[in-house]
Amino acid sequence: MSVKILVVEDEPAIQELLRFACATNGFAVRVAESARGAQHAIREALPDLVLLDWMLPDRSGVELLRELRGSDRTRHLPVIMLTAKGAESDRVSGLDAGADDYVVKPFSPRELVARIRAVFRRRAPDKSGEPIRYGALLIDPARHEVRFEDRPVKMGMAEYKLLKFLASHAERVFSRSQLLDGVWGDHVFIDERTVDVHVLRLRKALATVGAQHLIQTVRGLGYRLAAGPSS
Repeated sequence: MSVKILVVEDEPAIQELLRFACATNGFAVRVAESARGAQHAIREALPDLVLLDWMLPDRSGVELLRELRGSDRTRHLPVIMLTAKGAESDRVSGLDAGADDYVVKPFSPRELVARIRAVFRRRAPDKSGEPIRYGALLIDPARHEVRFEDRPVKMGMAEYKLLKFLASHAERVFSRSQLLDGVWGDHVFIDERTVDVHVLRLRKALATVGAQHLIQTVRGLGYRLAAGPSS
């Protein structure tokens, strides 16, 4: 599943630059030309990151950002502000409103993509596209490979995405509903018990290399990836 980026920008030339920079790096791009359009797009499907212009035709991007930070659904949504305002006071205002980063126009597409990946490394490592390591476990998204103690592990796509998500947040416990949102998306309607089926399949795949112990059940809470004893 591609990483989904919402571009909120009303200038066609900048839209195309952002679309090209993101698409050539494997990101799926959706464009909104106003704050209202962005709200509609986010209601339809939560993106993985938002590139948000400061000056929009209907309202300030900073106002929209504050609104996103005030909602439980979008509070932790990564947002990078894009603006021609380069003064220190403007950067501080954007960051204080909750932006994860601040890019001043004109900008280099390569720098923008590097900043996107840096935000993902901090906020959502499973979206960064970089290898994920946890002890002897290695997940390489570029090759779509999983290895444990340098031995390959074969598994289905759903199990791969589940493992990648858990390994990106190692030792953190997730409920079934949190796993559904984090792995399959918050607009995908799947029975929570389906998570149990994929956990079972993932453990069977890891058992081929003696690593089934990494996927732990925490009673009354959910699942986690950890090397220590289970709860």
